[in-house]
Amino acid sequence: MTNHVHLLVTPFAGDALSALMRNLGQRYVQHFNRTYGRSGTLWEGRFRSCVTESAHYVRACHRYIELNPVRAGMVAQPGSHPWSSYRANAEGCEDRLLSPHPEYLNLGRDCASRQQAYRCLFEDALEPSLVENIREATNGGYPLGSDSFKSSIALPLGRKLERGRPGRPPNRNRDQDDSPEIGL
Repeated sequence: MTNHVHLLVTPFAGDALSALMRNLGQRYVQHFNRTYGRSGTLWEGRFRSCVTESAHYVRACHRYIELNPVRAGMVAQPGSHPWSSYRANAEGCEDRLLSPHPEYLNLGRDCASRQQAYRCLFEDALEPSLVENIREATNGGYPLGSDSFKSSIALPLGRKLERGRPGRPPNRNRDQDDSPEIGL
């Protein structure tokens, strides 16, 4: 995209995505600044991510990402965007930057059947509510998936399940004043 990047990443360890983004932020920004004679940060803020339930939701994320340049009016078809993985997944064009996701591999027994199944995913538009769910989960760091999936990972991973109320949390000990006394 012109001002952001979407990645569908399946990390091999719990902290791998954070390490990837940290290294990218350190090394690429240094390279970019040296190359273009600038200083300071390159990114507007911290990366946003969400844990995603497999199958339906991972395929929905594939579609969301591939169709983002189409929704933005940058291209007419997802395969026309130069940074899209659509050509590799749907047409078999080699891309050394990509590793097929297990859910992509589950689309068929061979390359041709996977590519055909992937193209079929794009025959229908994404439901607006699903687009909104993907955006909210990513921007808020919430799990994306079924209610049972969200519940199963909320406590172990310490993840929020949904958007909280804005503002500071209420003081649970309103009756107790823990502030130190000041003597004059």
